[in-house]
Amino acid sequence: MASCLQNYSLPPPLHRRPPPCILLLQDPHHFSLLNRPLPDNFHFLKPWESPLPFDDFLSFADACSAKAILTSGRAPITADMLHRLPGVRLVVNASVGLNHINLAECRRRGIAVTGVGDTKSEEVADLAVGLLIDVLRKVSASDQSVRRGLWSSEGAFALGSKLGGKRVGIVGLGRIGLEVAKRVEAFGCAVSYNSREKKPHISYPFYSNVRDLAANSDALVICCGLTEQTHHMVDREVLLALGKDGVIVNIGRGPIIDEKEMVQLLVRGELGGAGLDVFENEPDVPEELLGLDNVVLSPHMADFTPETVSNLCDLIVGNLEAFFSNKPLLSPVLDE
Repeated sequence: MASCLQNYSLPPPLHRRPPPCILLLQDPHHFSLLNRPLPDNFHFLKPWESPLPFDDFLSFADACSAKAILTSGRAPITADMLHRLPGVRLVVNASVGLNHINLAECRRRGIAVTGVGDTKSEEVADLAVGLLIDVLRKVSASDQSVRRGLWSSEGAFALGSKLGGKRVGIVGLGRIGLEVAKRVEAFGCAVSYNSREKKPHISYPFYSNVRDLAANSDALVICCGLTEQTHHMVDREVLLALGKDGVIVNIGRGPIIDEKEMVQLLVRGELGGAGLDVFENEPDVPEELLGLDNVVLSPHMADFTPETVSNLCDLIVGNLEAFFSNKPLLSPVLDE
């Protein structure tokens, strides 16, 4: 413990110095999200630099009175963790999804939680439409055909299908879903959607269950978050309703789709194609998908561009400064 305190001890108090603002970072990459000037009284706890196991480090963080945690999808916030850190009053989330945070426990403890707001919506929607176009027009498959020299030996690659005029069903019409809708409408697509409830002032046709939406769509784009209710919501029945010419795009979370069933249907030709940025057991990708030219794979990077990172940094720092200054948070998910 002594060595840990040597690395992380706070500077001695100065006359009228502002109280320390102590932030626990869960992952090394989180530190890169703080590349904006912060007041001198901000101090960071970096467990990856400590010789202590993480659970033991939490006891040290408790002794140092951590007030906030910066987290993302790869670093869960559990009830046990919050119990070990009773001083925490803010969780700053750097990812779109919230399934890694025990929101019920945060609410019970009066802990505020912030989200990413609109910082990632446009980029994620861009990739969703890009994956859809890629699968339909066979862009990646044609690229590989040319690279292997098959154009000269076997002739032109099989024709793809246009996006214009397709019926696009969107599962989850939140910030990202609305951006997807705006983009595919520009291609002349007919948009419909499924959500927890019908959205007021939205004119797109609403389907109360995903199977009916799939049955009336040529492409299904998954934009919702992962919850107990949405886990494996897109099951075999939904995929069969989408049909042998239907395309599914997932930029939400992998477990929303029953991945085993999807793989089987793609291999058998009972599902037309898939554009996938997320998977059920990341970073593992089912081997069967690797050889399918009607499947486009992306390594969970829909929300990462230089512009996104810059905007996210501004939002994270803004939320921290607001919290420690007793001002309203910029992008609250849960208020204290």
